[in-house]
Amino acid sequence: MTKFEVLVSEIAINQLNSLETTIKNRIIKNMKQLLENPFEKRPNADIKQLSGLRKRTFYRLRAGDYRIIYSIDSNKVKITEVLHRKNAYKWLD
Repeated sequence: MTKFEVLVSEIAINQLNSLETTIKNRIIKNMKQLLENPFEKRPNADIKQLSGLRKRTFYRLRAGDYRIIYSIDSNKVKITEVLHRKNAYKWLD
């Protein structure tokens, strides 16, 4: 099975660092699971392809009340945002 490389944007790092430690640790644990297979749904980490975007295909990984937004390019998972669910989809507009 192909191993994936996970790259995290500066924006996502800043968003992650602003969170409470327990929430941040749970999100990081979910991010690490993307190394194996960024397409596979798993318990407590629902993955869904986002629709309505034309230029790139984005996915979201649900981690409790937070959403990890990422895209996949070859074997690289590029995490662009880590947002609370109430704000997670506003950037789609």
